Amino acid sequence: MSSTTKVGSTPEPGKETPASLPGPDVDSILALATRTNLSPATLEAFRASIEDYWRRDDQHGGEALRPAIVGQLRYVVGLLKENRPPSIQTGLYGIAAELARLTGWTYFDARQYSQARAYFTEALQLAKEIDDRQFMANVLACMSLQGTYQDRPADSLALVTAAQDQARSAQDTTPRVLSMLSMREAFAHATLGNQTSTHRAIGEAHRHFDQIQASDPDPSWVTYFDEPKLIVDTGIAHGRLGEAAKAEPLIADALRREDRDNQRGRAFHTFWLARTQLDQGKLDQACHTATQALKPASAVASERVSGHLREFYGQLAPHRQEPVALAFEARLRELLPPVSGSPRP
Repeated sequence: MSSTTKVGSTPEPGKETPASLPGPDVDSILALATRTNLSPATLEAFRASIEDYWRRDDQHGGEALRPAIVGQLRYVVGLLKENRPPSIQTGLYGIAAELARLTGWTYFDARQYSQARAYFTEALQLAKEIDDRQFMANVLACMSLQGTYQDRPADSLALVTAAQDQARSAQDTTPRVLSMLSMREAFAHATLGNQTSTHRAIGEAHRHFDQIQASDPDPSWVTYFDEPKLIVDTGIAHGRLGEAAKAEPLIADALRREDRDNQRGRAFHTFWLARTQLDQGKLDQACHTATQALKPASAVASERVSGHLREFYGQLAPHRQEPVALAFEARLRELLPPVSGSPRP
């Protein structure tokens, strides 16, 4: 008799069959049958979960988080269909907008730009429902950054100037928000190769930052824009312009001061330091720095960061047979093996 278990036979002792989960349609039916009572404390719980998502996104990337984020977004959008007190309804719209932006960000970081744009647009529409102009500015700034990655610098500039218009029209816009937006404007100008406008926007970013007060009612989504972030972004803007000698010390200084738990940020900024060093002909130093970026890059699921490091390898083409370049290539292949659709190696 075959040892293969027959259909309908009893499972072997000690082995349990996995419990079956109800389908999404059943979840929807159960949601209709239950009216959820929400309180300000419930909204705070949603916001706390979003902050945790962002923290884990910095540490591990958004790929594994995205199903949970999208599931919570759908849940909150469903809650918006019920009649609730205005303060609760407004809070729900804000939470849904932030979940949509976060979803868009995870797709942007994965270089899935069409999906990212769809979710950013949804976030913009949700924020518009409650006339949250600061948050609309934030979403437009995300879309502007994506424009620089898609080689659409004119679109990037149009989006960030629209973001600034939205921010200036809001009564509660803080200097930190305006500083972040000015730096995004600098990125757009730098991508266009406009030196004068880039330097002006950098100056505006620093001027706004100098006006920040501890009592400012900064929205939670902009608190990441601290002094090390201002400095490193200033360096990156100079680097985009080809001003590597100005960029290198700024990026190096920021790297010494930024949060070590932000794996993606450290990998991204270390890549930029390596790029500025390579642009100055410092081959040994650049390869050593880029190698340091590989460990945090391998700890976080970010095709954007991995792609940058593969692009750095491409920039080594004239030096491909140098020992330092060969050592970097070997480490790159070990820690960041090619993924489907990614350029070699």
